Amino acid sequence: MVQLGLIGLGKMGFNMRERLRAAGHEVVGYDRNPDVSDTTSLEDLVSKLDAPRIVWIMVPAGDPTRQTVTELSNLLSAGDMVIDGGNSKYTDDKLNADLLAAKNIGYADCGVSGGVWGKDNGYGLMVGGTAADVEKAMPIFDALRPEGPREEGFSHAGDVGAGHYAKMIHNGIEYGMMQAFAEGFELLEAAKVVKDVPAVIKGWQRGTVVRSWLLDLLVRALDEDPELDDLEGYVEDSGEGRWTLEEAINNAVPAPVISAALFARFASRQEHSAAMRAVAALRNQFGGHAVKKVGG
Repeated sequence: MVQLGLIGLGKMGFNMRERLRAAGHEVVGYDRNPDVSDTTSLEDLVSKLDAPRIVWIMVPAGDPTRQTVTELSNLLSAGDMVIDGGNSKYTDDKLNADLLAAKNIGYADCGVSGGVWGKDNGYGLMVGGTAADVEKAMPIFDALRPEGPREEGFSHAGDVGAGHYAKMIHNGIEYGMMQAFAEGFELLEAAKVVKDVPAVIKGWQRGTVVRSWLLDLLVRALDEDPELDDLEGYVEDSGEGRWTLEEAINNAVPAPVISAALFARFASRQEHSAAMRAVAALRNQFGGHAVKKVGG
């Protein structure tokens, strides 16, 4: 049994706490929402953990994460460890690690994939950090990842920053896959020869080369709303797609599919389309991301 402090009990963090507890680990959580929090403050959370402590952060990327790391740097002790499991930009990780290293506090970054389904299915984990820090937290990673061979749901991607870099590229790929399904949906809807679009897409779930979890989620969305008419085709981007394209430019790597998918999201904010309704539906299905309802 491992003890863990978990900061941020939103859609992902709350389910991660439940999965860890089901695996027999002790999780002490903190959230600004007192209805879900186990503690009243970060200081209270740290006081309830036995040294050497491990604290996992699941708060929005950018300033909220940096501020949390800074506060923890003044509360934790030498030998403790912080894991950032949010969607931080990989360049933030060295800053966080250096701040904590000055006080001999370890740091690892962990890209987490699995959305709202991870509680039951497990989370795909991509970790950056030293071998010693990763090994220290391995019981936590093993409880969160899917059942089966560790290497099929967990990777130690490299040094600090590598985990978030890997997750950034993962999300860039996800953009392209979602866009391809969405455009196929729109083409099927536009074709007069196809009479039952949901049936066609459902028929792809077994035996075809495009079968995937994203396809299953599109089928689920169509079961709930066969023409996705209840949704507006307005799709946000949370940063990773843009960062992926920045890296493609910096490394002179062609990424036309990912760039087209990102630009399609920009276009979705200007016009209503069946393809972007499908992308909105997929994001809502796998991650619980907010969608705009027609007339809402």
